[in-house]
This record gives sequence, C-alpha cells and structure tokens, in this order.
Amino acid sequence: MDGIMDFLKELVNPESIIRYGGIYLLLFVVFAETGLFVGFFLPGDSLLFTAGLLCSTGVLQLHPVVLIILIIVAAVTGNMVGYSFGKKVGPLLFKRKSGFLFRQEHLVTANEFYKKHGKKTIILSRFLPIVRTFAPIVAGIVKLEYYKFFVYSLVGAFFWVCTLVLIGYYMGKYIPGTKEYLEYIVIFLIVITSIPFVYNWLKKKFKKNPVKGSL
Repeated sequence: MDGIMDFLKELVNPESIIRYGGIYLLLFVVFAETGLFVGFFLPGDSLLFTAGLLCSTGVLQLHPVVLIILIIVAAVTGNMVGYSFGKKVGPLLFKRKSGFLFRQEHLVTANEFYKKHGKKTIILSRFLPIVRTFAPIVAGIVKLEYYKFFVYSLVGAFFWVCTLVLIGYYMGKYIPGTKEYLEYIVIFLIVITSIPFVYNWLKKKFKKNPVKGSL
C-alpha cells in the first residue's frame, strides 16, 4: 500500500514525472489529463511549466519547438479520445456514483461550464484543471460536430502549451535561480488555477444558504 501511495505522489510531482519518465511519461500524463476522466488529478499546468524550465536547463534534451509540438499532439489526441468516449457512453456517467477515480461533481461542473460558454469551453477549459479533463467528454455527450471540436481543441492546446512551456523555458533561461524556486512556483500555479473553483463553490454555497439580513 505504501508503495502505491509513493507512486501516486511521484505521479503528481511534475519534476519527478520528467526526471524519471522523460518525454514519454510527460506525453502520457498530458494525454491522460486531457482525455481520460481518471486523469483529473494529474498536474497539467505545472507539468508544462516544469517541462519548459527543464528544457532550458538541459534536463529535458529537446528543442523547445519540438517539445511544444509533441505536447500539443498528446493534448489533442487526449481530447479526441475523451470526445469519443463521451459520445458513446458519456450520458451514463451522470448516473454513475462517485468513486476514487471518478467524481461526478467534476462532470457536472464541466457540463455547467459548457452550458454557459458553449464551444468556447474547449479553448477556455485548457487553462482550468478538472474542467479540461471533462470538457471533451461533455462535448461528446452534446454531440458537437467532430471537425469543430477538433479545431477548437487544436487552438486551445496551442495557446495552453505555448503559454506555459515558453514561460517556463524563458524563465529558466534568463532568470537565474528559477529552478531553486520550482516548488513554490508549482504551488503558485495550483493556487491560481484553483481560484475559479473556489469562487464557484462559494457562489453555490451562498446561493443555497443566503445570508439573512438583520431585522
């Protein structure tokens, strides 16, 4: 049991993923986090930033353009798998009970986000953890046209990957000591990307339990 927990801890550590698994594990994690509903807990944003940073320091020995292209391919492929899954069996997920590898509230959140933003969700969700995992599934459930989904997915992946990888790459290249503060940067990214969910949670909570005015 301890071995499994240690493995899971390493799997959510961006630096460990790249150092021990290299480009192959990096691409698999991106694929899983953007296409498989069991991948919602994986570190997408911080992983991309870390990949760019380690690319600039030589730990990840790839040209940044090649790295970006490979990650975009993995992200789009993951989305297409999620879309196909949603199209075939997605509606049944709304009846499935939450478990260790599946949280129905995440699917509901992605569905509500899609209802509010429509097809733009496929682009916007790239920058929102959890939503980016379930958005392709929701798109499949509502049967968004295949070619439109592909285009939106490609555009979203392009901006998401380029933004985070290049920020990490240029910070590592031009700002001395960035690597030493990687853990703090990762925590910062997690906090920033969690803000929309905290806001949404508080909004729902106060909507259900409105504060009564004083008499």
